[in-house]
Amino acid sequence: MATVRKRGNTYQIRVSCGYDCAGKHIEKSITWKPSAGMTKKQIDKELERQKVLFEEKCITGQFLDGNITFNDFAQRWFNDYADKQLRSLTVTRYKELMNRITPAIGHIKLCKLQPHHLMEFYNNLSEDGIRFDTKYTPCSDFKEILSASGYTQKMLSEKSGVSLTAIRSCINGKNVSKNTADNISAVLNRKDIFAVAEGKTRLSDKTISEYHRLISSILTAAVQWQVILANPCDRVKPPKVERKEAVSLDEVQANELITCLQSEPIKYRTAVMLTLYTGLRRGEVCGLDWSDIDFENGLVKINKSVLYSADKGVYEDTTKTNSSNRIISIPSAMVQLLKEYKIEQSKKKLLMGDMWNNSGKVFTSESGGMINPDTLSTWFKGFINRHNLPDIHYHSLRHTAATLLIAGGVDIATVSKRLGHADRTTTLNIYTHAIKSADKAAADKLQDIFTHSKIG
Repeated sequence: MATVRKRGNTYQIRVSCGYDCAGKHIEKSITWKPSAGMTKKQIDKELERQKVLFEEKCITGQFLDGNITFNDFAQRWFNDYADKQLRSLTVTRYKELMNRITPAIGHIKLCKLQPHHLMEFYNNLSEDGIRFDTKYTPCSDFKEILSASGYTQKMLSEKSGVSLTAIRSCINGKNVSKNTADNISAVLNRKDIFAVAEGKTRLSDKTISEYHRLISSILTAAVQWQVILANPCDRVKPPKVERKEAVSLDEVQANELITCLQSEPIKYRTAVMLTLYTGLRRGEVCGLDWSDIDFENGLVKINKSVLYSADKGVYEDTTKTNSSNRIISIPSAMVQLLKEYKIEQSKKKLLMGDMWNNSGKVFTSESGGMINPDTLSTWFKGFINRHNLPDIHYHSLRHTAATLLIAGGVDIATVSKRLGHADRTTTLNIYTHAIKSADKAAADKLQDIFTHSKIG
């Protein structure tokens, strides 16, 4: 039952909520202040109402104390919102980001979290060596230091928990992980035997902005759920992210790539050509069923994706956004290639018999099941290297489709619809350079027309 204690011109309402697993008494409280001009009778009546409301919230779990830590509230946010409303891949990424957020600010109570806590965290994220995959180079006299320590390679391995292979790598001057460097340094009681290797040692501004967006989303929910009054992220500016131009192939390079494709397996040749013709995302390509292909009318229906995460493996999900559900046209050459590929897949299906997993997908694993999207990327990287083509990723094929369409004079609305963007602004932002180039070509075209007219 709720109890009340008067403190000056305010009232503290307390509710007992039992005991925790350690036997500690759990008590929740709020402070209520009467409005100016209220009579004693009005105050007593409203106080009783506040007591009942607060007790009900505590019993039903609706009350979240502002003294709750950021980490405890974040777990509530994941359980009550993220796990139910967001895509699995998004939630997985957010939980990866929490591995850094929790040690930094997880212990701070929401009501005490200030902008300077966030700024300190972001500044730490921008330091050298902060990346989990940062490599460390052993000093040139590592072997001599090991010998002088009295440890053999085997003894050091057993004491540090580092494999013999990793220790031999150190002796040979090869880079090792941060964990390996830290463990060896701890055993040898020296901090000067490893240095950060040259290369990527800092997080990008884009990644730091990801952390900011996640923290802000969690704190926005805290405001909406009436746990805190304001979001500290609103008073903090994360690093400015410079928008990079999408990497794509020009017309000549695209034709060279298509020529090189002719000697490749028909499955991958079909996947690459379909991506070039449609601008589909990698997961959308892997998510296509044969029933999504309208051979007669040359149409492709996109309404799902195949994704991969470490906890779920390969799985089918909805498309990225509602606007990603779309039907787009493909040319007759692509229809013909799909028909040829389907025949080859049917032959393989017959050869494998009961071993074939009939998923109904256009692009499958070797046994007919859903294909891991990373398989396309891995194959494509090898293909690029084998043929000495420009160093691009599989996703660059989507950008190539968009830029060539824009260069060819196709209007932005049509390009945006084919790509499945939520609105034209997204397309305009990503393909600014291509749009400017097309606009310049249009201006030059008008000049040619007017100049010719003048001469005539």
